[in-house]
Amino acid sequence: LEILVTILNENDNSPVFPQPNLTRDVLEDTEVGTTIVAREELSATDADLDTIYYELTTTVQDTDGYFAIRGVNNPEIYLQKALDYDKFNSTTLLLYARDRPVTSPDHTKTATATITIVIKQSDTRAPWFLPCNYVYNDTSVCISSPYSGRVNISEMSTDPLLLEPGPIYAVDPDYTISDRIVYSIVGGNTDEVFAVDADTGNLTMNKIVTSPDSFLLQVMATQLSNVRKYSVATVVIKVINKSDYPPYFEKGIYNGTVFVGLPQKSFVYQAGDPSTPLVITAMDKDFPDV
Repeated sequence: LEILVTILNENDNSPVFPQPNLTRDVLEDTEVGTTIVAREELSATDADLDTIYYELTTTVQDTDGYFAIRGVNNPEIYLQKALDYDKFNSTTLLLYARDRPVTSPDHTKTATATITIVIKQSDTRAPWFLPCNYVYNDTSVCISSPYSGRVNISEMSTDPLLLEPGPIYAVDPDYTISDRIVYSIVGGNTDEVFAVDADTGNLTMNKIVTSPDSFLLQVMATQLSNVRKYSVATVVIKVINKSDYPPYFEKGIYNGTVFVGLPQKSFVYQAGDPSTPLVITAMDKDFPDV
């Protein structure tokens, strides 16, 4: 008697990942569609020789949709949406491997792999001149005001010029890179009157100014290792007559009179003379005609 015995394969083995924990560094300017983790590194095996079904999720809030797998049977992870280092700089992905489809009523065995993604800042932004005025508390956008200063006509200053709202200073906003900044004057420097220190940004004079014309300088801040990243700031230098004396008031004390019940913006009158508005005036010996 010949008896044929068929051994039925029982689902008694779980899928196994080659590496249950992976870490990848990803530059924030990585192109959408780029493979982050190859299929070979994530393909699970099953001793039961079952077809493996994959699912990818994230455990970090507000990082959904940035990474995805190529297909339900292809665990290759790729970048699905452009990254921004200012929004988040790391996330953790969970890749599930099942030996049955998600909708299957059959008993399913599952394996899990953890993929840690570390976002690395790229050199994506040009230098910022400080101080910054941020728009709606958005610290990723810097709007700087023009610098301004004054020099005396026919007088040579040997010290760095004092500017408002502060000295010329720029930084690399990609702060984890923090490239060195180099300064130069690229416009408005008639007769080479001014010079800028390439390292500090301090503005100094090369020669005296003999005319009252103002200067509108264009100062460029360039990253040392990436000359394609640069910004230009405006510096307004007014030429004025030298001031040796401070202004002074004509009187040490002014006395005025107001009346009860007057509307806003009514005049204050001189004490003892209710018909003459109180006027406070100052003089300056440097400018007798002003």
